[in-house]
Amino acid sequence: MNGWVITALIIIAVFIWLRVDFVLGLRQQRKEATRHVQKTRHGDVTFLPTGDEFYRKLFADIEQATDHVHLLFYIIRDDHISGKMLKIIEGKAKEGVDVRLLVDKLGCDIKKKHLKQLKKAGVRFAYSHPVSFPYIFFTFNRRNHRKLAIMDGKVGYIGGYNIGDEYLGRDPKFGPWRDFHLRIDGDGVQDLQGQFLQDWQTAKQKHMERSSHYPTLKEGPIPLRILPTDGVYLEETFIDLISQAKETIVIGTPYYIPGEPLQRELMAAAKRGVDVKLIVPKKGDHPLVKEAAFPYFKPLLEAGINVYQYYRGFFHAKAVVIDNQVCDIGTANFDKRSFHINHEINCLIYDAEFIQNVLKEMEHDIQISERLTLEAYKKRPLTQRGKEQVAKLVSGLL
Repeated sequence: MNGWVITALIIIAVFIWLRVDFVLGLRQQRKEATRHVQKTRHGDVTFLPTGDEFYRKLFADIEQATDHVHLLFYIIRDDHISGKMLKIIEGKAKEGVDVRLLVDKLGCDIKKKHLKQLKKAGVRFAYSHPVSFPYIFFTFNRRNHRKLAIMDGKVGYIGGYNIGDEYLGRDPKFGPWRDFHLRIDGDGVQDLQGQFLQDWQTAKQKHMERSSHYPTLKEGPIPLRILPTDGVYLEETFIDLISQAKETIVIGTPYYIPGEPLQRELMAAAKRGVDVKLIVPKKGDHPLVKEAAFPYFKPLLEAGINVYQYYRGFFHAKAVVIDNQVCDIGTANFDKRSFHINHEINCLIYDAEFIQNVLKEMEHDIQISERLTLEAYKKRPLTQRGKEQVAKLVSGLL
């Protein structure tokens, strides 16, 4: 048998194995997934649309913690702002505060020597979602994409910011960084805490639940509901929200790869007269992600949906606002990876004044974006069209 025939057979066998591994792993995840039905809470929520404000408040809350600090991030870089946070939590651990740090195995850049210092100081550290048997390829792709911080069970954070200088706009490749995060004080934090402790246990760490993890919490003025998802149920939640829209839908997402069900629902909303606006970044931060979105844009434009390409830096905010009645902010992107693979956590807010503040920021983003037209869409270069065809083949993994 010729060498090239053997090579071709090996490639085909590997492709089949990857496909079978992924399909079976996905099926197993769906089988094990839990539909989280959280109560409506009433907390005090602060909207954080800048990295400077996010890190300033987060670090201050960590410094003030007296019982415990629980942190879960998808990405922690090896840079200035990450080093500052690690130094703070090392200091808190030395003070006797119970510090747990959970990071995604593929998203963490913390050097071994720094990890050793943290552990020596008493920080409990773990990786979430390591690659595991029997579904190696699927578990390699399945990420814990949540970003959570809980201090003393009373204050919590949820949103799009990770820990790294790029989120402060210090990466020359991306420039200014646009993201949304929430700080919750009081009621609602218990749901963030519960998810963290569940993820900690899933990471094969000892489950230690104490009464101090769930203190009595004060109520605030803003109704909210925490929505954790494990690769299942988020798509249908968004479909349900969009189907109820009567006047406006505004979506902000760094990655628009929704799949056909959500795409159809958005076009159906536009057809019944809903004003639909979509904000996406003009430049991509990962190969083929931008190109994977373009096949979805033409039907949107033909349906009368406005697509805005944010050009003043990188747009990483994840937000959905329906009829000025409900606002979703969290970790999930508007893509198939967040809907069907990653573990995410979002927050639904039902307060008109708060939602107006979010819409004000999103309208500002629209003002510094370029509206995509059908004419411009048709003029995109052949090189991009070629990349789009390649991106279609792997869009579920982007």
